[in-house]
Amino acid sequence: NGGSEQAHSKMWLNANEAPGTGQYQVNSENINRYPDFQPDNLLNAYSHYCNLKTTQILATRGADEGIELIIRSFCRAYQDNILICPPTYGMYAISAENHGAGIIKVPLNSNNTLDIEGLKQQVGKVKVVFLCSPGNPTGNLLPKEQITQAIELFKESAIVVIDEAYIEFSPEQTSVNLINDYDHVVVLRTLSKAFALAGLRCGFTLANEEIITLLSKVIAPYPISAPVAEIASLALNTELEQTLKWRRILKKIRPQYLC
Repeated sequence: NGGSEQAHSKMWLNANEAPGTGQYQVNSENINRYPDFQPDNLLNAYSHYCNLKTTQILATRGADEGIELIIRSFCRAYQDNILICPPTYGMYAISAENHGAGIIKVPLNSNNTLDIEGLKQQVGKVKVVFLCSPGNPTGNLLPKEQITQAIELFKESAIVVIDEAYIEFSPEQTSVNLINDYDHVVVLRTLSKAFALAGLRCGFTLANEEIITLLSKVIAPYPISAPVAEIASLALNTELEQTLKWRRILKKIRPQYLC
């Protein structure tokens, strides 16, 4: 009925949902078998998209699962801490609390930049540092030089995670190249935002091969279902231009909504 159709067209702005950008159909032939642990078609598609080797990529159930895996892998319950820079994405703290990890907060400066001096005081006290750029909910970009400063600060003591859930809206600001320069850097990605596939629950954790191998031992046996892998691969291949087109439209109209 009309009400049902109208309900399906809704978007939750407080969840940063986006309107659909492509048309997808599930292939019923691939649902009677257990999926591959990390589907080749999906890893190859994202490898081509992000310019990393497939051995540097772990497909997860959204970026949220990546957050959880990192905390579980690098923090001992009730002994170790994570560091966050509020205002920031709420799942870092939720995942830490669920695992029994402590939460140290170094708030952003008034101009939404990192408090480098505050971060220096926490070196040696945390095992994982979460940086969100572009920021959620702030929408700001952390200066690249500050991200590098933070990475250098925690080089000997903590994993530095750069959450790039919204990087498609500022692709030139990605930190993914730092993965090959530092062995303690992790980048989180997702298809939930610019790709408008939040219901698919497909994200990616990008890091060096050693970290990916470690996280692979912690993640569930079949994290990505075959239909999800199939649709996500299409989004990264045949439907990619449609996503890029929609991104260009959003960026064009964005200024009229800024205060």
